[in-house]
Amino acid sequence: MRLTPKVQEILSWYESDNPGTKGNLARILMQGKLAGTGRMVILPVDQGFEHGPARSFAPNPAGYDPRYMFELALEAGLNAYAAPLGMIEAAAGTYAGTIPTILKVNSSNSLSTTKDQAVTATVQDALRLGCSAIGFTIYPGSEYQFEMMEELRELAAEAKACGLAVVVWSYPRGPMLDKVGETALDICAYAAHMAALVGAHIIKVKPPTAAISLDAAKKTYEKNPVEDDAAARFRHVVQACFGGRRLVVFSGGEAKGTEDILNEVRAIHAGGGNGSIMGRNAFQRPKAEALKLLGDIIGIYQG
Repeated sequence: MRLTPKVQEILSWYESDNPGTKGNLARILMQGKLAGTGRMVILPVDQGFEHGPARSFAPNPAGYDPRYMFELALEAGLNAYAAPLGMIEAAAGTYAGTIPTILKVNSSNSLSTTKDQAVTATVQDALRLGCSAIGFTIYPGSEYQFEMMEELRELAAEAKACGLAVVVWSYPRGPMLDKVGETALDICAYAAHMAALVGAHIIKVKPPTAAISLDAAKKTYEKNPVEDDAAARFRHVVQACFGGRRLVVFSGGEAKGTEDILNEVRAIHAGGGNGSIMGRNAFQRPKAEALKLLGDIIGIYQG
């Protein structure tokens, strides 16, 4: 595997990391149809934990079988597959070495009334299963945000010492934020920056809207406005990730129409985002439709 100049440049951003961690980042960046471009499409399947099996897989019952997810990611030519412990364990042997995996080591569920997540897997699990990275969610704004960040500190330090990469889902929520605030431009940029500050190699956030949530931030954005354009908003979030020196991908979110998805991906591409992490909008479709959608997304990132 000869690294492209773009991937070599990206690896140079991570100045403190050991060869093992950089090697695992390179495996993700050099996998699939976007290999070597610095762009990524990742399949995340943690929705069964978050929303329940029927809400996640009933629209496409093939998805109840974890092997289907590996096959979908491979056939689509994606960069990586992210899932909780049990999903990866259920097919890890069959698909060992075929695609980089990201072990999601904490999870929430829709039966909980608190904005928190339980740690459900370990760095040793990730090593045992041959994963390239761990994934961890923080909820900036939650009453439990500081405990989550401290849990991440411990797990990230262990993962990096073992040569694994760290992917951080940074999803703002809590008593200060309503639904509009959770995806407001200032809040998304703030959440992405927090993920960079806690040491993430790859940062996952939701697509930002034009709203500005914090009163304290409104004066700043009035003096330093971000153009009222989707691509400019994505560019601003990328800028918040150390001037673009950290990899940032954007979630696909709730199910939406194909053209809405593709327009959003075009804006991510134009705004300099590194890619998409596309779950329900892919695996809830019949396989042929999912492959067509993922192929179109990859085509946009290929330019």
